[in-house]
Amino acid sequence: MKDSDNDRLLAQAIQSLGTPDFAQAYASLLRIHAAFDNLIIIAYNGEKRPTVLYREFTDPIVYQPMDDEYLGSAYLLDPFYHQHRKGDTHGIIRLRDIAPDHFRRTQYYKTYYKQTTLLDEIAVFATLSDAVTITTCLGRDRSSGAPFSKKEIQTLQGHARALSVLAEKNWQDFQPEDNRSHEPAPLGDRLREVFKRQHDIKLSPRQAEVALFILRGHSSLSIGLNLGVSPQTVKVFRRQLYAKCGISSQAELFSLLMPLFARLTNEGE
Repeated sequence: MKDSDNDRLLAQAIQSLGTPDFAQAYASLLRIHAAFDNLIIIAYNGEKRPTVLYREFTDPIVYQPMDDEYLGSAYLLDPFYHQHRKGDTHGIIRLRDIAPDHFRRTQYYKTYYKQTTLLDEIAVFATLSDAVTITTCLGRDRSSGAPFSKKEIQTLQGHARALSVLAEKNWQDFQPEDNRSHEPAPLGDRLREVFKRQHDIKLSPRQAEVALFILRGHSSLSIGLNLGVSPQTVKVFRRQLYAKCGISSQAELFSLLMPLFARLTNEGE
């Protein structure tokens, strides 16, 4: 990358702020820092359904599951979504650095993520408010067949502040498609309610928390660290959860809960 190329594309991005041309100019600027196979810009809005603002790709398979599966409910298990839920996130974050320790063992990974052929993802985070985060996700998939290089990651990190500020400035007046005035109740509470309604199974708050951690790819050790309990206690909660649901595996838990997630995201629309 030449400094002159960076200056030229940065100037184009600045000039296009607030216009329909910004996303494409922003993508061109990002591409000289890291040669991505696909790019998608998503606005997360609290726990409500996200909005896709822009996408481009080499291989169309990468986004085939996006509209129905990811935006329908699978986003609730996405590490980038949970990074957004932490609040006030800026800069460059690589998926593998924040994914739970058993992420690649999850049914979410096997049934959704793997079919996209994604090998690596890096996101530029920009926080607009307490509720809204813009994430620009650069991906490598089967088109190139290789993850991002160390040099590309370092280059992105070196421009992290400017890239975040550009996104914040362009979308500062963004209004989410899901503009319900109220924020949904916490996911665990809503899950317990719909579980009781649909299956007549009453989960405790802790059992619902453990179920969500399992689906996101946390090991017993990781769940224990998050909840402040021992791994042995987590295993007790897991056994209780599986017994109440009449299941014996994470795959069965996924099959049971994903239809409920879809109902949760549709409620109130």
